[in-house]
Amino acid sequence: MPASPRERLLTKASELFYQDGIHAVGVDRLVAEAGVTRATFYRHFPSKDDLVAEYLRTADHALRRLVDQAEATSPREAAVLAVLDLVGRRVSYAGFRGCEFINAAAEYPDPTHPVRVAVADHRTWFRQRMEALSRAAGHADPGYAASLLVLLHDGGLAAGGLDNPAEVRATVCRAVRDLFSTSSLTPPTVRHGDPR
Repeated sequence: MPASPRERLLTKASELFYQDGIHAVGVDRLVAEAGVTRATFYRHFPSKDDLVAEYLRTADHALRRLVDQAEATSPREAAVLAVLDLVGRRVSYAGFRGCEFINAAAEYPDPTHPVRVAVADHRTWFRQRMEALSRAAGHADPGYAASLLVLLHDGGLAAGGLDNPAEVRATVCRAVRDLFSTSSLTPPTVRHGDPR
């Protein structure tokens, strides 16, 4: 079935916002390239900011699915590495222009703005997911590990647009392996009478 006007607007907005920046893309360009009228635009999105927030929520849902897939196809100890390797794959894509959430945050400095709220929601979810994965992998300090993994994620996405993507991917993966080396893992609890 052909895409609905709302889907066409969201698809085109996602492409243009990522490629050219959010503030650089006006409503006139969006409606022209999506093949809809201004009235249709405002029927689905009361303002451009509503469209921007929906663009970020759509990106968030897509990344959550990728993280779920990476985690589901990896042993527990390797799940964190599989998730962070998504960074390496993303920076290798043609047309890579950084993290859409970091890019949006740079264009919307007010932390109470709905766009920044969408960014904050995504980051909260990602940090919580990294902490849960770190705990499941047996890291002695999963909160610290999660904070470091978020930094690796953000830094990898920033560096991927500036440096050699293959080197960025290798560095991120090595850092994750180092973070989960045996010295950082919680030793098993030995109960009284346990032969171990």
